[in-house]
Amino acid sequence: MKVLLLNGSPHAKGCTYTALAEAAGALEAAGVETEFVHIGTKAIRGCIGCGKCREAKRCVFDDDPVNEAIEKARACDGFIFGSPVYYASPNGAALAFLDRLFYAGGSALRYKPGAAVVSARRGGTTAALDALNKYFTINCMPVVSSKYWNMVHGNTPDEVRHDLEGMQVMRTLGRNMAWLLKCIEISRAAGITTPEPEPPVRTNFIR
Repeated sequence: MKVLLLNGSPHAKGCTYTALAEAAGALEAAGVETEFVHIGTKAIRGCIGCGKCREAKRCVFDDDPVNEAIEKARACDGFIFGSPVYYASPNGAALAFLDRLFYAGGSALRYKPGAAVVSARRGGTTAALDALNKYFTINCMPVVSSKYWNMVHGNTPDEVRHDLEGMQVMRTLGRNMAWLLKCIEISRAAGITTPEPEPPVRTNFIR
């Protein structure tokens, strides 16, 4: 079993990474392999809604880590997406990345557990979590919870490490993710498959 952790912060080893690493440690301790993807500091294109990815199963823009992440997602069993909080929201690069990841590679994530993690100096965390969780709930993904909302507070990695409750939330999240993955593995061995989807129905509000 393997979990892919996406660090949506421009800082490779900053506060968001510190939170994700705590969850990763709990996953590794439970026997689950982890891999980090850092979106970096280069510009991330937003989705242009061209629809070409529907056939290719990859984005037409191939100059950033999105397509690489889609390929990694195919080999992973669960996901934790982390972002800093900018203006009560995930940062723009993380949202642009996730828009394209889910639009072009949603099939690689569907029915696999997902969780969101946010890092803030002070406020805006619950609004940012809400935005991230919507990616999972539109893509038939079980959402993994913890003992509190998945957030840490601090202005530096060291301050985050001193958020003892936040660190505990991250460890609990990692253990809960490992538990759910093992439950899914057992159910798969027992012959329980993912639900058969209905043909899509798209209803416009204006007629």
